[in-house]
Amino acid sequence: MSAPNPEGVRRCIRSAVESCGIRPEEIDAINGHLTATFADPHEVESWSAALGLPPSKMPLIHATKSLIGHALGAAGGIECVASVLELHEGFVHGSMNCEDLHPALAAYADRIPHTTAVLPNMKVIAKASFGFGDVNACIIFRKFEN
Repeated sequence: MSAPNPEGVRRCIRSAVESCGIRPEEIDAINGHLTATFADPHEVESWSAALGLPPSKMPLIHATKSLIGHALGAAGGIECVASVLELHEGFVHGSMNCEDLHPALAAYADRIPHTTAVLPNMKVIAKASFGFGDVNACIIFRKFEN
């Protein structure tokens, strides 16, 4: 009940990417649901599968929850605000307290920033929330350019 269905997560991600008309390679960063639980490797693998990208080509993936904790019903909103600020200012905040990365995430280690990464050319960030009972949401934020 509390673990999202990987196929539902992948469908959610694919639908968001298709709806906004971008290619997966255009995503510069992912602000993941990532709760520092057994589900994190499944989420990261679902992102990779949904985007059709190998670990070495994945966008940077990070977790606002690592900085603020899990705000339950408010988490998605807070993380959306963080994502928009990151996009506007051209950075991705690091994920805290994940120095001892789960062994299943070893292939993605270079894609998980632990400190702030400056990305002045960042144009697209994806934000996802995957919840109880397979209630999933994914939104793509794109920087407006004249």
